[in-house]
Order: sequence, then C-alpha cells, then structure tokens
Amino acid sequence: MHHQILIVEDDPDQLQNYSDALCSSHYQVRAFDSDQQVREQLDAEPDIALLDIHLGSNPDAGFELCQWLLGRYPDLPVLFITSRSDEIDQIFGLRLGAWDYLTKPVSLMLLREKVAAILKRARKLSEVVSDRSAGQDELESELALDISGARAMWRGLPLNLTVTELLIVEALVNAEGAVVSFDALAQKTRQTVVTNNTLSTHIRHLRNKFKAVDPDFDRLVSVYGLGYRWQESEGGS
Repeated sequence: MHHQILIVEDDPDQLQNYSDALCSSHYQVRAFDSDQQVREQLDAEPDIALLDIHLGSNPDAGFELCQWLLGRYPDLPVLFITSRSDEIDQIFGLRLGAWDYLTKPVSLMLLREKVAAILKRARKLSEVVSDRSAGQDELESELALDISGARAMWRGLPLNLTVTELLIVEALVNAEGAVVSFDALAQKTRQTVVTNNTLSTHIRHLRNKFKAVDPDFDRLVSVYGLGYRWQESEGGS
C-alpha cells in the first residue's frame, strides 16, 4: 500500500514540483493550494502532511491548519516547508506538534529523504507504542492508559491527551517515583527538536488536563534542574 502524502502550497510551480518528486518515489499525493480546500475536501487521514505557513493572504494559515489537522488526527506527522526562517517560527511550529521544519529553497532530493525518514520514524513509533500497550494498558489503579488507542482515564474520567502527552505520562509512571531527566523525556516525544521549555509546556498542559477532571491532582512534580517525576499517592498506588 502506497503512503498518502498531503501537500498544501499556494505557489503552483512549487506545488507541482513537490508533487512530481514524491509521485516519482511512488507516493500517492493529494495536493491543495489553500487551507480552505483542505478543510472542505480532505476526507481521510494522510500518512504525512507537508504544509507551507503563509497561504494566500493569511501569513499564519499553515500554523492554523496544523492545529486543525492534529485536532482530527493526533498522530499525523507534519512537516513545515516555508520561506520563514526565523527561529521563533521554527520553535512555534515544533511546539504545535510538527515533526520537522524545512526552510525554502528545498532540494527535491532532500524533500524525498525527509519524507522517507519521517515515515520510517512514524512506523517505528507505532510499533513501539503497540508493543508497550500489550498487557500494560493500566499502569496505576487510578490511571488507565491505552497508548495504541490514544486514550487515557483518571479516576474513571476521560482525559483528552495527545500521543506525546501519553508517552510522557507513561515514562514518568514507569519510573516508579524516580526523577526522569529532561533528555530522557525528550527521547520519548516524537519531535526532532525538543527544548526544556517545550517539555515544560507539555507538563503544564498535562497538569491542566488532569486538574480539569480532578482539582486536587498533584502527581506531576517538577524537580528543579533535573526533570520531572510522578508522585505516588499516600499509601501506594
């Protein structure tokens, strides 16, 4: 089965070049020149999305489309291809959940290699997640994780966690109260570049999501300069 590639690029020449290059590598391509087209016509999850950021008159359309896509398909690998080279744009794109970020001009050979590498990484992540979930859906009596199904529950109530957040929680709980370093947690995420600030953002989102269903939640503990740990309840799990 050929991989399905979504490309969103408003420059017709670049859109055609990207499409031709990936089709020559035997990928199936769905090409759009606007974010609105994607919202109206996309009817199935692609295997990877290649997004420009500035589309039409909207300089941030690609960022907004990334959020929309990941809201529908949380595991979707996203690769930004854009002329915006500022570091802040790259950081923002990665924090949104993109797997990688390329600045134009991009050689077609590099594009093919990037797509192949991301698809390979996505396949390996899926295999690892599947193996870990077998026989280990529930890691703590109060916490239930279904990694392969991208679901989590806390004290019987559903949590709306991303795959990255699920993997972070799994790593912390498996450490059995030990501190998990920033580097170790970064390796658990699917992103190419992960900073301590990015991890702090994930942890903040996790705390907010747990507290939304349990205002007294206090299990995620920051250990200054070292990382994070999962604090067991009094009397054990």
